[in-house]
Parts: sequence; structure tokens; C-alpha cells
Amino acid sequence: MEKLNTDFINLTIENLASEHLCCIIRSKKVHQGIEAKRQWLSDRLKEGHVFRKLNVQGKVFVEYAPLEKAWVPIEGNGFLYIYCLWVSGKFKGHGYGKQLLEYVINDAKKKGKQGVCVISSKKKKSYLADKKFFLKYGFEVVDQIEDYELLSLSFNHQKPSFCKNVKQMMIDSNHITIYYSPQCPFTLNCIYEIKEYMKDCNIQVDFIKVDTLEKAKNIPCIFNNWAVFKNGKYVSHILLNKKGFEKLLND
Repeated sequence: MEKLNTDFINLTIENLASEHLCCIIRSKKVHQGIEAKRQWLSDRLKEGHVFRKLNVQGKVFVEYAPLEKAWVPIEGNGFLYIYCLWVSGKFKGHGYGKQLLEYVINDAKKKGKQGVCVISSKKKKSYLADKKFFLKYGFEVVDQIEDYELLSLSFNHQKPSFCKNVKQMMIDSNHITIYYSPQCPFTLNCIYEIKEYMKDCNIQVDFIKVDTLEKAKNIPCIFNNWAVFKNGKYVSHILLNKKGFEKLLND
């Protein structure tokens, strides 16, 4: 049986510039989203944000933060919030997801936290945690809005919850509106593609950059780093390229 690689790295202020960010492996081509994410991380690491990855050229990592400092509209005291836990390609099926999640849980206990939480959904959705995986470790649904669910592993029966403003899932505008943050290195490229498409269309699109913790906590919908509204109604958390945006217009 192949021996499990246990060579993990936590990003720090000292190694942030030299280590790749997993979801986009550094290449010679300049990518504005990567540098924006590095800047975002440099500020967040000081707040207790953790980015832990396997020391390989691949997507094997977990990213989490104290809930009070996490850029999501979730409230609760003393929890860690998981932004992303991702194992892909040839690294699947080797127990790396288990190792990463157990690291987060143990870190929460060492720090005297109340538990760990993460956004998921009733049915599997792209860019969200796999509910079945987390349920195996004792997580349970503690709050929900439409198809979205907040999962929590509590050490003492305390429960986090979605902020009240999330329940609106509506805004007072008929323009297509996109909320985004630099937390995801893909968002800036998505915006670039949409703006390129807009050059040939007479369409009003409002881009709202979520660039502070306060904005993230008070957003009127489910949000992890991207949220789309159409005709005043929340549509999706799925990132849009030019093709995806065109489909949104025609739906």
C-alpha cells in the first residue's frame, strides 16, 4: 500500500510569496487574482486565518479562520469556519481530506473553540463542502436557507447561525448584481470576462467588491466569495465566465 504523504505546510507571512496557492498553481503568466489573494491572505493571517496544504504541486488544502473574522454572513462565538477543503485529481482517495479536516478539528480543540462550521447544501453544489463527508465526522445541520445549509460540529452544544440579513436573498435593484471578494483568486478573471462580454451588449451590471469584514457579514445572501443577483433575486454562488454569463442572461 502506498505510504501516505504527511508533508504539510502552513502558509505564513514569511513563506506566502514563495508558496503556491493550490487552487491556481503559480505559472510564468501573471495572474491578477493570485496576487490579490496573496495580499488578502497577508492581512488575514494576522487574524488567525489558516491555509494548510500538502507539499505537492496539486490541490490538497484547507483554508479556515475564526468565525468572528471569517468573511461570511455567519455569526457565533468561538467557532472556526472552513472556507474551503479541496482534494482533487490523483490525490483523491488517499485520506488527505480526512487528515486536513482532523487537523482543523484538533486545532479548534487546542485553541479552546466551541466547534467548527462550514457552508454546504442539501444536494452537492460546486464550490461548497460535500455534506456527506462532513456528516461522517459528526457535523450536523444547524441552520438553512433554501438549498443552502450551515453544518456545525459543536463541542458543547453551542450553535452558529446565518446572520439575519442573509435570509433576504433579495436586493432593491433590477440590474444584474455581482458581489465578490479577493478571497478567491478566480473572481477577478471572471469579472474581466464579463466586462469583455458587456462591451458588445447594452446591459447594466453592478459589481460590488466585498473588501471588509463588515461588508461580508452584512451581505443580503449566502456568500463565500461570490454571489449573483438577477431582477433583485439571488441566483447563485457559482463563478461565471463569459459563457456562463451569457447563459445567465438567457435564462
